[in-house]
Amino acid sequence: MDALRLMTRRNVVRGIAATTASFASPYPSRAQSAARVVVIGGGFGGAACARALRRIDAKLQVTLVEPNKVFTACPFSNEVIASLRDIEAQQFTYDKIAADGISVIAQAAVRIDPQARTVGLADGTTLSYDRLVLSPGIDLRYEALPGYDEASALKMPHAWKAGEQTVLLRRQLEAMDDGGVVVLAVPASPSRCPPAPYERASLIAHYLKAKKPRSKILILDAKDTIPQQRLFENAWKELYPGMIERISLSQGGRVVSVEPATNTLVTDFGNYEAQVANVIPPQKAGTIAGIAGTVDNTGWCPIDPVTFASKLAPNIHVIGDACIGGGIPKSASAANAEAKACAAAVASLIAGKSPAAPKLDGTCYNTVAPGYAFSLSGTYQPHDDIFAEVEGTGFTSPVDAPRDIRLKEAEIAQAWFHTITAETFG
Repeated sequence: MDALRLMTRRNVVRGIAATTASFASPYPSRAQSAARVVVIGGGFGGAACARALRRIDAKLQVTLVEPNKVFTACPFSNEVIASLRDIEAQQFTYDKIAADGISVIAQAAVRIDPQARTVGLADGTTLSYDRLVLSPGIDLRYEALPGYDEASALKMPHAWKAGEQTVLLRRQLEAMDDGGVVVLAVPASPSRCPPAPYERASLIAHYLKAKKPRSKILILDAKDTIPQQRLFENAWKELYPGMIERISLSQGGRVVSVEPATNTLVTDFGNYEAQVANVIPPQKAGTIAGIAGTVDNTGWCPIDPVTFASKLAPNIHVIGDACIGGGIPKSASAANAEAKACAAAVASLIAGKSPAAPKLDGTCYNTVAPGYAFSLSGTYQPHDDIFAEVEGTGFTSPVDAPRDIRLKEAEIAQAWFHTITAETFG
């Protein structure tokens, strides 16, 4: 019972709330009330940042630029793949955001001029800004995996951006023969939501156990260790004995190329033919971050962790998965917390005040079967130009927790998703 109380207390709201310092209203003066803030990217970071800016000061002119009229959430999309959830449960519009007085423009940003402080849109129009916030998420580095490209992804889906690819992978699993092999290729770090491939393997195993029990799952991994490794491995032994095999980096698991014509994944030590191949390629900051000049040679965006200001481009701030965040994970909960802290910092800077150093909460929930989940959480603050976990704040679900604790965490994970999506889009 003590473990349940601890888990509930620390995890129910983590990932959807920032500290008082992060939300401190800077009260911009009336002379600055017409300041223009453009936010590019309408995911958990960008949409939350736009709304937070309006809450801080309704006089700010806030514009959200996002080409998609419907947002499809990645958290819980693994349940769609495993036929536990419909894709419509992942989809949200921007209607409520527009109702907040935020100008929502359904166009892609294609040009940024930091000196002129302008954003060029795909339709040829131009927006001017005083401060620009980028929340571009990730793009896939197809070129980093020989043989893989956008056309190949129609046969060997990545499903790493929720939507059509999610549904495609689900349909491939539904069509495969009982006894077929599903192969997941997992890239090296950094990547979006590091535990997600192993959650995906778990939920695919749940589907196969019920529908195609002679099938197997093979994880070809470019890493030796994984987040919450003992929790995943114990769950696999308990729930899916003999169904999931993971080949780590040191065992020869890194995929070096693919052959889409034969659904073959090539490693340094052998070739693996799959009936269903889920290829997750290496990643980088979203394209617009490179256009803005905020990306360094790592492919990611260095920032000032107090203000989220780019270290490479003036008057531009970067939040979410695209950042070099240090210890804070690339996750929806982290993007949401960064969004609110960034909004407070931007408003302070517009008001001519020094932003407060933020403390950010981040939580990753992993569901390995219906009613069976565990989590990892922490609080992060600026330290040596990155975010570092505050000593004593980290929490990982107990490895030996009973099933009622796993059930409670699954319920909390569902509640977290409902809360963060309602707060961001509702």
